[in-house]
Amino acid sequence: MKALTKVFTIVKNESPILYWIVMILFAGAVGSVVGLVIDQRHLMGVNVWLKPLKFFISTAVYVLTVGFLVTLYPFSKLKKHIIRNLVSWTLLLEMAIVALQAARGIQSHYNKTDITNELLFAAMGILIAINVLIMIFMAFETIRVKLKTVKSLQWAILLGWLITIYGSYVGGTMIGQMAHNVGVVDGGPGLPLFNWSTIAGDLRVGHFFGLHALQIIPVFAYVSYKTLNINHKQQVAIITLFATAYTCFMTYTFIQALNGIPFLR
Repeated sequence: MKALTKVFTIVKNESPILYWIVMILFAGAVGSVVGLVIDQRHLMGVNVWLKPLKFFISTAVYVLTVGFLVTLYPFSKLKKHIIRNLVSWTLLLEMAIVALQAARGIQSHYNKTDITNELLFAAMGILIAINVLIMIFMAFETIRVKLKTVKSLQWAILLGWLITIYGSYVGGTMIGQMAHNVGVVDGGPGLPLFNWSTIAGDLRVGHFFGLHALQIIPVFAYVSYKTLNINHKQQVAIITLFATAYTCFMTYTFIQALNGIPFLR
């Protein structure tokens, strides 16, 4: 808990704008919970506010993560400012579109029913593309420069970026087929909260695990660094083994989905 509080404090001190955008995103999640309670409209079998709830939480965590990680790079203040603003403002706008479409009771993704919805979906695609380019840039910079942390944690951060890029590729396959389910049309029975299909393949599973590698891999590395009395080479070996297993699991869920098999029935 102390470590998480420290992350929030560092982000707030380094970039107040990004910090308050994170707070707005978390507030959006709270608002979505309220929507779940008072708004009984359903879309594709679930409450219209379930998707914004998931996206607000996930996006807030990602923006906070980027806001903290940037502090570890030996960039100029201007460079850090550009990265933080690009990530936070583009994703805030992305979530504004998701929330707007939920309020209208219609799909935000893969919606080309009229020119307005098509333009909104295209705008979301552009905003996400900007962030994928930033991911690639950050992965390259993690290789090129020395971060303000131990080498094993820098290695974990690099692996986190690479797996997150992979997760973005999985997301791209959904755009390619204009759906997240494989084998049936989107909608139908799904797991609680996540709503991943329980009757067909669902590409959102691999996408989810891919995008959150940026938190999971470095946190695993940090915990093992703090708790295990091992040398640098052993630390790197453990991180690599964990990241490899994580990637294999993610790939398994991706292949599983492509073959129309549900993650859990």
